[in-house]
Amino acid sequence: MKIKQFQGRILLVVSAVAVAGCAAIGAQRFDISAYAKASFAEKGAAKLDRLDQSELQRTCSEYTLKPLPDRLRAQLEKQELARVKYPADGKYLGDWKQGETIAQSGRGLQFSDGPNTVAGGNCYACHQLTQAEVSHGTIGPSLHQYGKLRGQSEPILKYTWGKLWNAHAFNACTNMPRFGDAGILTESQLRHVMALLLDPASPVNR
Repeated sequence: MKIKQFQGRILLVVSAVAVAGCAAIGAQRFDISAYAKASFAEKGAAKLDRLDQSELQRTCSEYTLKPLPDRLRAQLEKQELARVKYPADGKYLGDWKQGETIAQSGRGLQFSDGPNTVAGGNCYACHQLTQAEVSHGTIGPSLHQYGKLRGQSEPILKYTWGKLWNAHAFNACTNMPRFGDAGILTESQLRHVMALLLDPASPVNR
């Protein structure tokens, strides 16, 4: 057999294996939800329903490896913005000191937490907020001097609240938790986190 013919047959075999491999991976992706549920056991505050994706999450999963079309992105963000619930009394700011405690806390909704555990925001896992805290994540942008740079105008108050309540309203496929929409933090807790970000006396703005 000539070398070129032999190389050609080898190439065909490799291509066939690659196609079969891709098909297998596709099948695994299709069944990943079932696999996850089969291997996950409820314990403490960790319930099976957290494995159920929302319509938006399913859409974002479909576009993991390709760009989300601008028109679809705008549609999803408009849909999520409509879900934001603003304070009925118009009061956005609470106590920044309590806000700092919430931002530092990673408790709540874990298998080791009881059903009555008060959840924290775990904000430092993704953001820098104060200069004093050197152990912080970098997944999200730095929020140091957030309020000092932006002030407390009505648009800023509404935007910040909306971002905390449901970040998907401003970035459809963001990794940021939906603190209000998903019931992670209460309205009172959100006011305290708002104060941490926007109160001039907060260490965030020093």
